[in-house]
Amino acid sequence: MKRLSILLMLLFLTGCAASPIETSEPTLPTPMIEAPQPDPTETTVPATTTPPDPIQELLDSMTIEERVGQLFLARCNAESALTDIQAYYLGGFVLFGEDFEGQTPSSLRQTLSGYQAAASIPMLLAVDEEGGTVTRISRYPAFRSQRFPSPREAFADGGLTQALSNEEDICQLLQSLGINVNLGPVCDISEDPSAFMYQRSLGQDAETTGEFVAGTVRLMNAYQIGSVLKHFPGYGDNADTHTGLAVDSRSLQELESSDLLPFAAGIDAGCGAVLVSHNIVQALDGDSPASLSPAVHQYLRDTMGFDGVVMTDDLVMEAITDRYGTGEAAVLAVQAGNDLLCSTDYAEQYNAVLSAVLDGRIDFDALNASVTRILKWKQNLGLL
Repeated sequence: MKRLSILLMLLFLTGCAASPIETSEPTLPTPMIEAPQPDPTETTVPATTTPPDPIQELLDSMTIEERVGQLFLARCNAESALTDIQAYYLGGFVLFGEDFEGQTPSSLRQTLSGYQAAASIPMLLAVDEEGGTVTRISRYPAFRSQRFPSPREAFADGGLTQALSNEEDICQLLQSLGINVNLGPVCDISEDPSAFMYQRSLGQDAETTGEFVAGTVRLMNAYQIGSVLKHFPGYGDNADTHTGLAVDSRSLQELESSDLLPFAAGIDAGCGAVLVSHNIVQALDGDSPASLSPAVHQYLRDTMGFDGVVMTDDLVMEAITDRYGTGEAAVLAVQAGNDLLCSTDYAEQYNAVLSAVLDGRIDFDALNASVTRILKWKQNLGLL
Protein backbone atom coordinates (compact mmCIF):
# COMPACT_ATOMS: atom_id res chain seq x y z
CA MET A 1 0.00 0.00 0.00
CA LYS A 2 2.85 2.28 0.85
CA ARG A 3 4.54 1.40 -2.47
CA LEU A 4 1.36 2.26 -4.39
CA SER A 5 1.18 5.64 -2.77
CA ILE A 6 4.75 6.41 -3.76
CA LEU A 7 4.10 5.31 -7.36
CA LEU A 8 1.05 7.52 -7.68
CA MET A 9 3.03 10.47 -6.39
CA LEU A 10 5.81 9.91 -8.96
CA LEU A 11 3.28 9.75 -11.81
CA PHE A 12 1.76 13.02 -10.64
CA LEU A 13 5.13 14.81 -10.55
CA THR A 14 6.07 13.47 -14.02
CA GLY A 15 2.85 14.89 -15.52
CA CYS A 16 3.53 18.25 -14.05
CA ALA A 17 7.02 18.33 -15.57
CA ALA A 18 5.65 17.57 -19.09
CA SER A 19 3.31 20.55 -19.03
CA PRO A 20 5.36 23.60 -18.01
CA ILE A 21 3.47 26.52 -16.58
CA GLU A 22 3.04 29.28 -19.15
CA THR A 23 3.86 32.79 -18.01
CA SER A 24 3.46 36.06 -19.87
CA GLU A 25 4.68 39.57 -19.20
CA PRO A 26 2.02 42.18 -18.90
CA THR A 27 1.34 44.27 -22.09
CA LEU A 28 2.33 47.89 -21.52
CA PRO A 29 0.04 50.54 -23.00
CA THR A 30 1.40 52.54 -25.98
CA PRO A 31 2.38 55.94 -24.65
CA MET A 32 0.36 58.88 -26.05
CA ILE A 33 2.59 61.72 -27.38
CA GLU A 34 0.66 64.96 -27.62
CA ALA A 35 1.51 67.53 -30.33
CA PRO A 36 2.95 70.68 -28.80
CA GLN A 37 0.29 73.30 -28.32
CA PRO A 38 1.06 76.94 -29.10
CA ASP A 39 1.44 79.29 -26.23
CA PRO A 40 -1.81 81.24 -26.12
CA THR A 41 0.24 84.38 -25.53
CA GLU A 42 2.22 83.94 -28.76
CA THR A 43 1.01 85.33 -32.12
CA THR A 44 1.96 83.52 -35.29
CA VAL A 45 3.24 86.02 -37.89
CA PRO A 46 3.00 84.85 -41.50
CA ALA A 47 6.22 85.07 -43.47
CA THR A 48 6.36 88.11 -45.75
CA THR A 49 8.73 89.24 -48.48
CA THR A 50 9.37 92.84 -49.43
CA PRO A 51 8.40 93.38 -53.07
CA PRO A 52 11.36 94.35 -55.21
CA ASP A 53 11.83 98.04 -55.99
CA PRO A 54 11.77 98.29 -59.81
CA ILE A 55 13.84 101.49 -59.78
CA GLN A 56 16.54 99.90 -57.63
CA GLU A 57 16.50 96.78 -59.81
CA LEU A 58 16.94 98.92 -62.92
CA LEU A 59 19.75 100.92 -61.33
CA ASP A 60 21.53 97.73 -60.25
CA SER A 61 21.41 96.45 -63.83
CA MET A 62 23.01 99.58 -65.31
CA THR A 63 26.68 100.04 -66.12
CA ILE A 64 28.58 103.10 -64.93
CA GLU A 65 28.49 104.42 -68.50
CA GLU A 66 24.71 104.09 -68.60
CA ARG A 67 24.35 105.83 -65.25
CA VAL A 68 26.47 108.78 -66.38
CA GLY A 69 24.48 109.04 -69.62
CA GLN A 70 21.24 109.45 -67.67
CA LEU A 71 22.58 112.74 -66.30
CA PHE A 72 22.44 114.39 -69.72
CA LEU A 73 19.49 116.27 -71.17
CA ALA A 74 21.19 116.91 -74.49
CA ARG A 75 20.36 119.39 -77.20
CA CYS A 76 19.03 117.21 -79.98
CA ASN A 77 21.17 116.90 -83.09
CA ALA A 78 18.82 115.33 -85.62
CA GLU A 79 21.65 114.11 -87.86
CA SER A 80 23.36 112.06 -85.15
CA ALA A 81 20.49 111.58 -82.70
CA LEU A 82 20.02 107.83 -83.08
CA THR A 83 23.75 107.15 -82.88
CA ASP A 84 24.26 109.48 -79.91
CA ILE A 85 21.41 107.94 -77.92
CA GLN A 86 23.23 104.62 -77.95
CA ALA A 87 26.79 105.95 -77.75
CA TYR A 88 26.18 108.14 -74.69
CA TYR A 89 23.10 106.45 -73.15
CA LEU A 90 21.43 109.88 -73.03
CA GLY A 91 18.78 110.55 -70.43
CA GLY A 92 16.88 112.84 -72.75
CA PHE A 93 16.77 115.44 -75.49
CA VAL A 94 15.84 119.12 -75.49
CA LEU A 95 14.07 120.01 -78.73
CA PHE A 96 14.50 123.44 -80.32
CA GLY A 97 12.79 125.24 -83.18
CA GLU A 98 14.81 123.49 -85.88
CA ASP A 99 13.52 120.12 -84.65
CA PHE A 100 9.98 121.15 -85.61
CA GLU A 101 10.72 123.00 -88.83
CA GLY A 102 9.34 121.14 -91.85
CA GLN A 103 7.63 118.58 -89.65
CA THR A 104 3.96 117.74 -89.25
CA PRO A 105 2.40 116.34 -86.08
CA SER A 106 2.43 112.88 -87.65
CA SER A 107 6.04 113.01 -88.83
CA LEU A 108 7.21 114.43 -85.52
CA ARG A 109 5.50 111.66 -83.58
CA GLN A 110 7.27 109.15 -85.81
CA THR A 111 10.63 110.84 -85.25
CA LEU A 112 10.22 110.92 -81.48
CA SER A 113 9.03 107.30 -81.42
CA GLY A 114 12.24 106.41 -83.24
CA TYR A 115 14.28 108.11 -80.52
CA GLN A 116 12.46 106.21 -77.81
CA ALA A 117 12.89 102.92 -79.65
CA ALA A 118 16.65 103.49 -79.89
CA ALA A 119 17.00 104.12 -76.14
CA SER A 120 17.50 101.27 -73.69
CA ILE A 121 15.80 103.43 -71.03
CA PRO A 122 12.91 105.69 -72.15
CA MET A 123 13.99 109.28 -72.70
CA LEU A 124 12.88 112.63 -71.40
CA LEU A 125 11.81 114.60 -74.46
CA ALA A 126 11.73 118.24 -73.44
CA VAL A 127 10.92 121.59 -75.01
CA ASP A 128 10.68 125.27 -74.08
CA GLU A 129 7.08 126.11 -74.96
CA GLU A 130 6.40 129.04 -72.65
CA GLY A 131 4.34 131.10 -75.08
CA GLY A 132 5.09 134.60 -76.30
CA THR A 133 8.74 135.05 -77.22
CA VAL A 134 9.65 131.43 -76.39
CA THR A 135 7.64 129.14 -78.66
CA ARG A 136 9.57 126.25 -80.18
CA ILE A 137 6.48 124.51 -81.56
CA SER A 138 3.53 126.86 -81.96
CA ARG A 139 5.53 129.26 -84.13
CA TYR A 140 4.92 126.74 -86.93
CA PRO A 141 1.41 126.75 -88.47
CA ALA A 142 1.64 122.99 -89.02
CA PHE A 143 1.25 122.59 -85.26
CA ARG A 144 -0.98 125.52 -84.34
CA SER A 145 -2.70 128.32 -86.21
CA GLN A 146 -1.40 130.90 -83.73
CA ARG A 147 1.50 131.07 -81.33
CA PHE A 148 0.64 130.51 -77.71
CA PRO A 149 0.49 133.81 -75.84
CA SER A 150 2.92 134.40 -73.01
CA PRO A 151 1.67 133.99 -69.43
CA ARG A 152 1.80 137.78 -69.12
CA GLU A 153 -0.37 138.22 -72.22
CA ALA A 154 -2.82 135.50 -71.18
CA PHE A 155 -3.18 136.97 -67.70
CA ALA A 156 -3.78 140.44 -69.13
CA ASP A 157 -6.50 138.95 -71.34
CA GLY A 158 -8.40 137.02 -68.70
CA GLY A 159 -6.62 136.83 -65.38
CA LEU A 160 -5.46 133.63 -63.72
CA THR A 161 -8.23 131.57 -65.32
CA GLN A 162 -7.10 132.47 -68.83
CA ALA A 163 -3.43 132.01 -67.99
CA LEU A 164 -4.07 128.48 -66.71
CA SER A 165 -6.33 127.67 -69.66
CA ASN A 166 -3.43 128.60 -71.91
CA GLU A 167 -1.15 126.25 -69.97
CA GLU A 168 -3.64 123.41 -70.37
CA ASP A 169 -3.71 123.97 -74.13
CA ILE A 170 0.08 123.67 -74.15
CA CYS A 171 -0.10 120.42 -72.16
CA GLN A 172 -2.59 118.94 -74.61
CA LEU A 173 -0.40 119.79 -77.60
CA LEU A 174 2.75 118.34 -76.05
CA GLN A 175 0.97 115.18 -74.97
CA SER A 176 -0.41 114.66 -78.48
CA LEU A 177 3.10 114.85 -79.95
CA GLY A 178 4.89 112.52 -77.52
CA ILE A 179 6.77 115.28 -75.69
CA ASN A 180 6.88 114.54 -71.96
CA VAL A 181 8.61 117.58 -70.39
CA ASN A 182 8.04 121.31 -70.74
CA LEU A 183 10.79 123.50 -69.32
CA GLY A 184 8.42 125.64 -67.29
CA PRO A 185 6.62 127.28 -65.65
CA VAL A 186 8.65 130.47 -65.33
CA CYS A 187 8.64 131.44 -61.65
CA ASP A 188 10.59 134.68 -62.05
CA ILE A 189 9.28 138.07 -60.98
CA SER A 190 10.39 141.01 -63.09
CA GLU A 191 9.22 144.61 -62.85
CA ASP A 192 11.59 146.34 -65.27
CA PRO A 193 10.25 146.39 -68.85
CA SER A 194 13.81 146.49 -70.14
CA ALA A 195 14.89 143.41 -68.17
CA PHE A 196 15.68 140.12 -69.91
CA MET A 197 12.99 138.16 -68.04
CA TYR A 198 10.22 140.77 -68.13
CA GLN A 199 8.27 139.46 -71.14
CA ARG A 200 8.58 135.85 -69.96
CA SER A 201 7.27 136.46 -66.44
CA LEU A 202 3.63 136.56 -65.37
CA GLY A 203 3.93 140.23 -64.49
CA GLN A 204 2.25 139.88 -61.10
CA ASP A 205 3.32 139.87 -57.46
CA ALA A 206 4.82 136.87 -55.70
CA GLU A 207 1.52 135.59 -54.33
CA THR A 208 -0.31 135.65 -57.66
CA THR A 209 2.72 134.25 -59.47
CA GLY A 210 2.79 131.45 -56.91
CA GLU A 211 -0.87 130.64 -57.60
CA PHE A 212 -0.13 130.51 -61.32
CA VAL A 213 2.92 128.29 -60.81
CA ALA A 214 1.10 125.87 -58.50
CA GLY A 215 -1.89 125.65 -60.84
CA THR A 216 0.36 125.02 -63.83
CA VAL A 217 2.25 122.26 -62.01
CA ARG A 218 -1.00 120.52 -61.08
CA LEU A 219 -2.20 120.70 -64.69
CA MET A 220 1.08 119.29 -65.99
CA ASN A 221 0.98 116.45 -63.48
CA ALA A 222 -2.55 115.60 -64.61
CA TYR A 223 -1.31 115.29 -68.21
CA GLN A 224 1.91 113.51 -67.17
CA ILE A 225 3.99 116.34 -68.58
CA GLY A 226 7.10 116.98 -66.51
CA SER A 227 7.25 120.42 -64.92
CA VAL A 228 10.48 122.36 -64.39
CA LEU A 229 10.43 125.43 -62.15
CA LYS A 230 12.83 128.05 -63.45
CA HIS A 231 15.13 129.97 -62.96
CA PHE A 232 16.02 129.21 -59.31
CA PRO A 233 16.46 131.13 -57.04
CA GLY A 234 14.75 133.82 -59.11
CA TYR A 235 16.05 135.84 -62.05
CA GLY A 236 14.62 139.19 -61.05
CA ASP A 237 15.70 142.04 -63.30
CA ASN A 238 19.20 140.69 -63.84
CA ALA A 239 21.09 140.57 -67.13
CA ASP A 240 20.91 137.76 -69.69
CA THR A 241 23.35 134.97 -68.78
CA HIS A 242 23.28 133.68 -72.36
CA THR A 243 25.71 136.49 -73.18
CA GLY A 244 27.65 137.04 -69.96
CA LEU A 245 27.79 137.06 -66.21
CA ALA A 246 24.92 138.36 -64.05
CA VAL A 247 25.31 139.22 -60.37
CA ASP A 248 22.30 139.40 -58.06
CA SER A 249 23.12 141.56 -55.03
CA ARG A 250 19.77 141.27 -53.26
CA SER A 251 19.68 140.05 -49.67
CA LEU A 252 18.36 136.63 -48.69
CA GLN A 253 15.50 138.36 -46.88
CA GLU A 254 14.49 140.09 -50.11
CA LEU A 255 14.60 136.82 -52.03
CA GLU A 256 12.63 134.92 -49.39
CA SER A 257 9.93 137.58 -49.22
CA SER A 258 9.41 137.65 -52.98
CA ASP A 259 11.26 135.65 -55.64
CA LEU A 260 11.47 132.37 -53.73
CA LEU A 261 7.74 132.25 -52.94
CA PRO A 262 6.62 131.01 -56.40
CA PHE A 263 9.24 128.26 -56.19
CA ALA A 264 7.90 127.21 -52.79
CA ALA A 265 4.38 127.11 -54.25
CA GLY A 266 5.51 124.94 -57.16
CA ILE A 267 7.40 122.56 -54.88
CA ASP A 268 4.34 122.19 -52.63
CA ALA A 269 2.21 121.46 -55.72
CA GLY A 270 4.47 118.53 -56.66
CA CYS A 271 6.78 119.78 -59.40
CA GLY A 272 9.13 117.24 -60.96
CA ALA A 273 12.25 119.36 -61.38
CA VAL A 274 13.86 122.71 -60.61
CA LEU A 275 16.20 124.44 -63.07
CA VAL A 276 18.99 126.50 -61.50
CA SER A 277 20.18 129.70 -63.16
CA HIS A 278 23.72 130.82 -63.92
CA ASN A 279 23.34 134.04 -61.91
CA ILE A 280 25.78 134.68 -59.09
CA VAL A 281 23.45 135.09 -56.12
CA GLN A 282 25.54 136.86 -53.53
CA ALA A 283 23.16 136.13 -50.66
CA LEU A 284 23.94 132.41 -51.03
CA ASP A 285 27.33 132.27 -52.80
CA GLY A 286 29.28 135.32 -53.86
CA ASP A 287 31.76 133.44 -56.05
CA SER A 288 30.10 130.74 -58.15
CA PRO A 289 27.15 130.81 -60.54
CA ALA A 290 24.12 129.33 -58.81
CA SER A 291 24.16 126.33 -61.15
CA LEU A 292 27.67 125.41 -59.94
CA SER A 293 27.23 126.36 -56.29
CA PRO A 294 26.92 123.65 -53.60
CA ALA A 295 25.52 126.30 -51.24
CA VAL A 296 22.64 127.14 -53.58
CA HIS A 297 21.79 123.46 -54.03
CA GLN A 298 21.97 122.85 -50.29
CA TYR A 299 19.52 125.71 -49.76
CA LEU A 300 17.15 124.23 -52.34
CA ARG A 301 17.32 120.77 -50.74
CA ASP A 302 17.47 121.59 -47.05
CA THR A 303 15.67 124.92 -46.67
CA MET A 304 13.16 124.63 -49.52
CA GLY A 305 12.68 120.89 -48.92
CA PHE A 306 12.88 119.85 -52.57
CA ASP A 307 13.67 116.17 -53.18
CA GLY A 308 13.08 115.91 -56.94
CA VAL A 309 15.39 116.40 -59.92
CA VAL A 310 17.65 119.46 -59.93
CA MET A 311 19.00 120.54 -63.30
CA THR A 312 21.24 123.20 -64.79
CA ASP A 313 20.41 125.81 -67.34
CA ASP A 314 22.29 125.14 -70.59
CA LEU A 315 25.99 124.82 -69.78
CA VAL A 316 26.92 126.36 -73.13
CA MET A 317 25.83 129.83 -71.98
CA GLU A 318 28.60 132.41 -71.84
CA ALA A 319 28.15 132.97 -68.11
CA ILE A 320 29.66 129.49 -67.80
CA THR A 321 31.95 129.15 -70.82
CA ASP A 322 33.67 132.49 -70.13
CA ARG A 323 34.93 131.17 -66.77
CA TYR A 324 35.17 127.40 -67.08
CA GLY A 325 36.19 124.79 -69.59
CA THR A 326 33.41 122.75 -71.17
CA GLY A 327 34.29 119.51 -69.42
CA GLU A 328 35.17 121.18 -66.13
CA ALA A 329 31.79 122.94 -66.03
CA ALA A 330 29.96 119.61 -66.28
CA VAL A 331 32.03 118.05 -63.49
CA LEU A 332 31.50 121.09 -61.25
CA ALA A 333 27.77 120.97 -61.97
CA VAL A 334 27.50 117.38 -60.75
CA GLN A 335 29.71 118.08 -57.74
CA ALA A 336 27.47 121.04 -56.84
CA GLY A 337 24.42 118.78 -56.63
CA ASN A 338 22.76 118.84 -60.05
CA ASP A 339 21.11 115.63 -61.20
CA LEU A 340 20.53 116.59 -64.82
CA LEU A 341 22.79 118.65 -67.08
CA CYS A 342 21.33 120.67 -69.95
CA SER A 343 24.09 120.22 -72.46
CA THR A 344 24.85 121.20 -76.03
CA ASP A 345 28.45 119.91 -75.88
CA TYR A 346 27.36 116.59 -74.43
CA ALA A 347 30.00 114.43 -76.11
CA GLU A 348 32.87 116.22 -74.37
CA GLN A 349 30.98 116.66 -71.13
CA TYR A 350 29.87 113.02 -70.95
CA ASN A 351 33.48 111.85 -71.13
CA ALA A 352 34.57 114.44 -68.56
CA VAL A 353 31.92 113.33 -66.07
CA LEU A 354 32.64 109.64 -66.69
CA SER A 355 36.35 110.20 -66.02
CA ALA A 356 35.52 112.11 -62.83
CA VAL A 357 33.38 109.22 -61.59
CA LEU A 358 36.08 106.67 -62.36
CA ASP A 359 38.83 108.64 -60.61
CA GLY A 360 36.68 109.47 -57.58
CA ARG A 361 36.19 113.21 -58.07
CA ILE A 362 32.47 112.54 -58.36
CA ASP A 363 31.17 110.40 -55.51
CA PHE A 364 29.68 107.11 -56.72
CA ASP A 365 26.87 107.17 -54.15
CA ALA A 366 25.98 110.71 -55.24
CA LEU A 367 25.86 109.52 -58.86
CA ASN A 368 23.49 106.71 -57.90
CA ALA A 369 21.27 109.11 -55.95
CA SER A 370 21.00 111.43 -58.97
CA VAL A 371 20.20 108.59 -61.36
CA THR A 372 17.59 107.27 -58.93
CA ARG A 373 15.85 110.65 -58.85
CA ILE A 374 15.87 110.82 -62.66
CA LEU A 375 14.46 107.30 -62.98
CA LYS A 376 11.74 108.03 -60.42
CA TRP A 377 10.77 111.13 -62.39
CA LYS A 378 10.53 109.02 -65.53
CA GLN A 379 8.42 106.52 -63.61
CA ASN A 380 6.05 109.30 -62.48
CA LEU A 381 5.73 110.42 -66.10
CA GLY A 382 4.65 106.92 -67.14
CA LEU A 383 7.87 106.19 -69.02
CA LEU A 384 8.94 103.26 -66.83
